[in-house]
Amino acid sequence: MYVRTSEVRGDPAMLDEGLRLVREEIYPTVTAMDGCAGMSVLYDRDICRVVATTSWRSEDAMRASADAVRPLRERAERALGGTGGSEVHQWEVAVVHHDHPVPDGAWARLTWLTCDPGMIDHAIDLFRMAALPQIQEFDGFCGASLMVDRGAGRIVGTAAFDGLGGIEASRDMAADVRERIASEVDATVEGVEEMEVAFAHLHVPEMA
Repeated sequence: MYVRTSEVRGDPAMLDEGLRLVREEIYPTVTAMDGCAGMSVLYDRDICRVVATTSWRSEDAMRASADAVRPLRERAERALGGTGGSEVHQWEVAVVHHDHPVPDGAWARLTWLTCDPGMIDHAIDLFRMAALPQIQEFDGFCGASLMVDRGAGRIVGTAAFDGLGGIEASRDMAADVRERIASEVDATVEGVEEMEVAFAHLHVPEMA
């Protein structure tokens, strides 16, 4: 499985209407495309940052959809009041674990890292064998995933929780896990974000 992420910053006053457009119009259009498995959207209300992720059954399907998806992404940017364009990235799905469905009111923590491309497989193994068993014990844990860009040495890990309480309660423990993994693979932590889940319908199977 592969995913494409589109990261947009916009106008907080336009967030709700932008999310409505994405949910009601763009989501059904994208998921009807050949090879698309689903879509999820996370957002930070305070700064109107939105991360939309679409899942694809093959790398070929993801790349073939690029031209068709572009005008939809531009429409979402306008609806959200974005001015600087999206950051778009394509990823291989390396690990996915589902504990239970993501409920309304869920939150997620995203961790962005970079490392030597030669360390990607080691990072995947560490996440699967060392990090995931700890993360799934956190209160309110729903599921987690790890996505990689092997060529660029980029990694993004996501852990979803039933609500903000699970995010808050796990911050210190998550930081310890993050620091150990980053140290082991000599990775740089580029950012950590805590975001609300607008909807989560990626439909990526278990890959733990």
